[in-house]
Amino acid sequence: MTFHPLSNAVETLMRSVAADIIMPRFQSLATHEIKEKSPGEIVTIADQESEDRLSEGLAALLPEARIVGEEASETDPALLDAVNNGNVWLIDPVDGTTNFSEGKTPFAVMIALLGDGDPLASWLLDPVNGRLCHAHRGHGAYIDGEKVMAKPSGAELPVAAFGMHFMTPEKRERIEVRSNGQFSVVPIPRCAGEQYPRLVTGVNDISLFERTLPWDHAPGSLLLAEAGGRTARPDGEPYRPGDRRPGLLSAATPQLWDQAAKTLFG
Repeated sequence: MTFHPLSNAVETLMRSVAADIIMPRFQSLATHEIKEKSPGEIVTIADQESEDRLSEGLAALLPEARIVGEEASETDPALLDAVNNGNVWLIDPVDGTTNFSEGKTPFAVMIALLGDGDPLASWLLDPVNGRLCHAHRGHGAYIDGEKVMAKPSGAELPVAAFGMHFMTPEKRERIEVRSNGQFSVVPIPRCAGEQYPRLVTGVNDISLFERTLPWDHAPGSLLLAEAGGRTARPDGEPYRPGDRRPGLLSAATPQLWDQAAKTLFG
C-alpha cells in the first residue's frame, strides 16, 4: 500500500473536525445556524467552522499550496480561477449540506490536493460511520486502509443514479426517455462523497451530474479512477477540476461508461 505522504496527517485533521465541529451539530442545528447563501443553496455554521479549521490545518501541512474552499469561493469566486496553477487544496467542508441540515445522512467531508489542475490525492470521510476513502494518483484507491478496485453491481440492468436537479427541463426529459428500460434508475444520495464510493463498491454502476464544482468531483473522480472506473465529460473528454462546464458521467468500469455514454448521449 502506498498512501500519499500527507495522508495520515490529513485523515487526523478531518476526523478531528468531524468530531469537534460537525457531529455535535448533526440533528442539533438551530434555525439561525442555517442560512441560504444563494437561491436554493444553503450553508450551516458547521460548513463555515469546518472549512476554517480545515483551511488552517492544511495550510500548516503544505504552506506553499493555495486553499480553495467551497464557502470561501462563495464569497470570492476569483479563487476558482487559480485551481489549474501550482498546488491547491480543495475543500468541501460538509458535502451534502441539505441532508445535514435536515438531520439526515449521508454527508461527507472531502479534500483533494491538486497539482497544476490535476488531482494528486483525495480523501472522503463519512463522519457518521467513520469510513475513509483515500486515493493517491498512480498508487491506487483505498477504503479504510484496504486497497480496492471498482466492481459492477451485477444487476440485470446497470444501476444508475442521475443528478438532474440542475438540468434544463428538456435535458432532463431526454435523459429520462433514453434511460427508460436501459438502466435501473435509483435516487441520488444528494452527496457526491457518497455517490463516488457507491460506484467503487458495487452499489451503483453509473452516475451523471450536471453541475461540476471542483470540490464536489475532484476527490471522488480520483478515487474512482484509481479503482479502475472512469469519469469524463459526456463526449469523452477527460475531466479536469478547473473546467466547470456542465455534465459529468462516471461509471464503475470503462465498459459501463461507454454503454452509458452511447445510450444517453449517442
